[in-house]
Amino acid sequence: MTASERSRPSEITARTAARIGAVQALYQMDLSGIDVSDVIAEFMRERFAGDNRDEMLAGADQVFFADVLRAVVRRQREIDPLIDEQLATGWRLVRVDSILRAILRGGVTELVDRDDVPARVAINEYVNVARVFFDEDEPRVVNGILDKIARRVRSREFERKPAART
Repeated sequence: MTASERSRPSEITARTAARIGAVQALYQMDLSGIDVSDVIAEFMRERFAGDNRDEMLAGADQVFFADVLRAVVRRQREIDPLIDEQLATGWRLVRVDSILRAILRGGVTELVDRDDVPARVAINEYVNVARVFFDEDEPRVVNGILDKIARRVRSREFERKPAART
């Protein structure tokens, strides 16, 4: 079932819609080999507007969408090994479901490339994106992998703050 066939989340922000679109675009790029510039242009022309507009993507932050896609492509050689390290023994990212792979790549990219997005927000957002596409264990897998990577690449955000003295 595609994201557009599922029910629209009740509170979807412009960035959440952009993340859903980015996952769809990454999936499309993964399967077809389409260039990032071409997929961005296609989404701008057909998915975000026009007769084929995807209601799930309505109101998406199109600049954020394009930024995430470009960052995934630019940093893929860095992020794929980070994900591989967190997968179960014997598993590699290339063996993971294509949609799940796109979700993980988007989430890890935000963790390593978008300091303006707090790590916990990025994790929560991509867990919610996973819920758009999956009903089973995948959202928990996304949470576990992104949390481990976030604690590694953004460790300062997870340090315990000393309790205030009274």
